[in-house]
Amino acid sequence: MRPYHQIPIFECGEPLIEIPLKLFAVESPHPYKKLGAPYGDRSPYCLRQSVIENLIQAQSYLDVLHRNWRIQIFDAYRPIAVQQFMVDYSFAQAVRDRKLTEVELSSNQRQEIWEAVYAIWAVPSLDEKTPPPHSTGAAVDVTLVDDAGQIVNMGSPMDEMSERSHPNYYGNSDRSEAQKHHAHRQLLRDVMLKAGFQRNPREWWHFSIGDQMWAWLNNQSNPANPVTAHYGRIA
Repeated sequence: MRPYHQIPIFECGEPLIEIPLKLFAVESPHPYKKLGAPYGDRSPYCLRQSVIENLIQAQSYLDVLHRNWRIQIFDAYRPIAVQQFMVDYSFAQAVRDRKLTEVELSSNQRQEIWEAVYAIWAVPSLDEKTPPPHSTGAAVDVTLVDDAGQIVNMGSPMDEMSERSHPNYYGNSDRSEAQKHHAHRQLLRDVMLKAGFQRNPREWWHFSIGDQMWAWLNNQSNPANPVTAHYGRIA
């Protein structure tokens, strides 16, 4: 259970539709599809209709600040089967990174790796009360592309299982390069929050609107006007 799972969901029934990719930059081929993630006939580049409208607003805000920069969409809707695939893939990758094999892991090593995995990845829960954010069609992983078409350096790659993924990791550094990373992360945050999104406190790239995490973060900052989630899991 995550803290945001305490938020009730009142599903609004809004459709999941394809993102108009011509308005954004896009990772192609899709990074998880490339790994073999089982999307079936579902496009990974889908979100709830209103979430897309807010994402278009965020792109408009970015265009005012940095002409010809684009929000790049890395990942959006994620079926539970894909969530499970990526959790398993990340565990196996973490084992390889440690130059170990799964059969030789001690119980402590196994626990440490799973904790690292679940620090980044939501549990692929089938419980309708605890859906992974991406499985609701309300969450999107994004970065920025500059006017030369280059991905802006955020100081760590997507999905990195380390503290560098924390949004404010570079916030207190006096190194000029680190300050640039932080400024880029803040720019992304500013345009997304202005469009109504909330950012995952542990991932600089993850934003959502209308799901449990969004509601929980809103309620933390504005307890006098609590909100509930209106997007639940899409099968």
